[in-house]
Amino acid sequence: MNAAATTIVVIEDDPQIRRFLRTGLSAQPFRIFEAETGRDGLIEASTRKPDLVILDLGLPDLDGVEVVGRLREWYTRPIIILSARSSEQEKIKALDAGADDYLTKPFGIGELTARMRVALRRAASSDGPGATEFNFGDVRVDLAARRVFRGAAEVHLTPNEYRLLTTLIRYAGKVCTHRQLLAEVWGPSHVEHGHYLRIYMGQLRHKLEADPTNPRHLRTEVGVGYRLLVEP
Repeated sequence: MNAAATTIVVIEDDPQIRRFLRTGLSAQPFRIFEAETGRDGLIEASTRKPDLVILDLGLPDLDGVEVVGRLREWYTRPIIILSARSSEQEKIKALDAGADDYLTKPFGIGELTARMRVALRRAASSDGPGATEFNFGDVRVDLAARRVFRGAAEVHLTPNEYRLLTTLIRYAGKVCTHRQLLAEVWGPSHVEHGHYLRIYMGQLRHKLEADPTNPRHLRTEVGVGYRLLVEP
């Protein structure tokens, strides 16, 4: 898989801040999607499956801390708060709710991008069990570079295939239920869409298993979900 541009969702009601972010981050390999309200931001995050969320706390419909809590019901990637609220208690509330970092307005784009790089590196290193590379059978997954190899050949995975694979890697050896995988890969609004899993698991097996009809590693747990077995 050749790494696609990093996807960012910005949840911010101030159009000037959104413009500042759009301009300031344009030099980076980012795909940026925007939302003006907390509810629209939750929809964008569920739809786009971003690598990182930038979130204001002072939204017109939902408090940003509530948005963090709702995201953390399924979203495992970094959340960085941008807020005019500068009190220690506000920062603690946001971080306790699940935010990864907190930057007070006004802020510099250089500091923000530096904190984004740190958060993204930390997320990449935690995708596997303590490593930036994960192996099973003849498959090697470079989690830092977001690339997948079978033997010496690189395998192209779609974004959804890659998210499904890395979710299974994160819980390697354990059973992942259908609802858990659907929520983490496609978002909580898709937990009833079990056919997604059947389609994408079939595609992963075709690309990564020696015998897709009798998989050694991407195993079905009948009536429950799927499990990644890591025996060589």
